[in-house]
Amino acid sequence: MKKRLFIMVEGEDDVRFFGRIIKPLLAPRYDSVEIVPYACIKRDKVNKFLKSVSLMKNDYIFVADIDFEHSVRDKKQILYYRFSNLDGNSVVIVIREIESWYYAGISGSLEHELRITGMASTDDLTKEDFNARIPKKFDSRIDFMFEILKSFSLETAARKNQSFHFFVNRYYLAGNPDR
Repeated sequence: MKKRLFIMVEGEDDVRFFGRIIKPLLAPRYDSVEIVPYACIKRDKVNKFLKSVSLMKNDYIFVADIDFEHSVRDKKQILYYRFSNLDGNSVVIVIREIESWYYAGISGSLEHELRITGMASTDDLTKEDFNARIPKKFDSRIDFMFEILKSFSLETAARKNQSFHFFVNRYYLAGNPDR
């Protein structure tokens, strides 16, 4: 019997990324995969939701940006304080912010097409860095994000971002991302 998976994310940029890239990869393993933005939901409601997901024997992945915490462990401690029903095995920390995962997935051909400079690593890329790298031809950051998602390379992203690499390995999203 399959289960349901809930992917708990912070905001709309995360919803777009997980909906377009991650959900199709996880969907065959579950009866349904739902993406839930939790940042605008009251803390006690999130806690109750997490508890109910566990009681119903469903799965969840709780995603949070590390932002400016010093370590994954520090960020997880903050999350445990905020959300008492959080299972540490279900937490994934994005380093630095979700924009770093978007940018990591830009392959060489898209770099060339958009005339942008590639990065060997996006681990330290912030939202502000991402915004500064948006080519002038795009009307908005959302348009740029959609363009990236159209030709997103899972393999390139896993190579350029350590936390994405960890995520891909943890959830077996690629044939062999450790190659």
